[in-house]
Amino acid sequence: MKELESIYKSFQAGSRIITDSREVKEGDIFIALKGENHNGNTFAEKAVARGAKHVVIDEAAYNVAPQCVLVPDTLQFLQQLANHHRHQLHIPILGITGTNGKTTTKELCHAVLSRKYNTVATKGNLNNHIGVPLTLLSMDKTTEFGIVEMGANHPGEIKELCKIVEPDYGIITNIGYAHLEGFGSYENIIKTKNALYEAVKEKQGMLFVNGEDELLCRLSADQKRYTYGVEGHDVNGEIVQTTPYLVYTLKTRHGHLYVRTKLIGGYNFDNAMAASALGIYFDIDPLQIQSALETYMPSNMRSQLVKTEHNTIILDAYNANPSSMQVAISNFAEMTADNKLPVIGEMRELGAISEEAHRKIVDLMAQNHFTQAFLVGHNFESFANNYTFTTYFPDTEALIEYLKTNKITNAFILVKGSRGNKLERITEYL
Repeated sequence: MKELESIYKSFQAGSRIITDSREVKEGDIFIALKGENHNGNTFAEKAVARGAKHVVIDEAAYNVAPQCVLVPDTLQFLQQLANHHRHQLHIPILGITGTNGKTTTKELCHAVLSRKYNTVATKGNLNNHIGVPLTLLSMDKTTEFGIVEMGANHPGEIKELCKIVEPDYGIITNIGYAHLEGFGSYENIIKTKNALYEAVKEKQGMLFVNGEDELLCRLSADQKRYTYGVEGHDVNGEIVQTTPYLVYTLKTRHGHLYVRTKLIGGYNFDNAMAASALGIYFDIDPLQIQSALETYMPSNMRSQLVKTEHNTIILDAYNANPSSMQVAISNFAEMTADNKLPVIGEMRELGAISEEAHRKIVDLMAQNHFTQAFLVGHNFESFANNYTFTTYFPDTEALIEYLKTNKITNAFILVKGSRGNKLERITEYL
């Protein structure tokens, strides 16, 4: 496609790829993407006025200037451009997906690999059909290793992303129940995630597999793999403590290392071990691996420990699904602290299993003998009053109003829920 070659030449010469017309500067390449609530084509003229060198559109009505380049589909064009760029990079790329922990695992792998290679990884959780190509396009000739996080909420999405990325290495953190509304069944989730393993196999690459996870071991049985876990794997480790932070031993051929992370919860052991295994496989000095993992500070509301004037909070309000909720609550129950209070926001996109999944979460809290818990969101409404220890709030706003007049002090609080709850807003009232 001559348009792609022409635009790629400008990109190589230093033009930036921009998808938000408000950020366009002189010499940029603006790609007019469509979203649910906007049509980037309508900003073509504005992008030209702001000095864009190329304005890629897919609707002829907006072909208003010589800078405009009309293509059949702007999103496909972005993805093709990214894949073309991937072929010019000639670097190894690690693909990461999974139901829980993929962003944390990506950050830890980035921290470890950066000790040896100039590494570029997905920023934040830009892990979808737009974020993935933009991640690839953020890599340049100085990049020695790429890490691309891939997310999905519908069947077949990981396969499509892998066609763009063509990963040489792969990590699936785990496969659990999430976005069931979009996937339709657990089997569809497994098939979708497994596309990463299949893509790495096509390139005769290496998988990093949690050897304690039966499903992942089964899915990767006929492939080149490097396993990590507690015992009997290529790389072994053991949890030493989980309160307040995860500490584990990493067993290397040079001896055992204590790794004192700033990660909360035993469930982060698997994420840290994935990064440890990656580091050992790529022959990074174990002391450098230890240092990388110990200096990594979690952010973005992912298991952050927040100390306010009155309380200590585990803020894990970025996302939630049945499996991540279960491990977060179980881990919280095991922590040694007085006056523990789970503040649990509803889980979204669970379809037919939603009520059962929410009921199981409250039952789990009952089994762990919590004396009080706050439930936030309409998915708890039908049964919230069946328990003596729960207080129900229809939304975060209602909880904030409650906290304004009911001061909570000297408590150890878990704040966990799906992104749509915006539960992080309650921290200023705690």
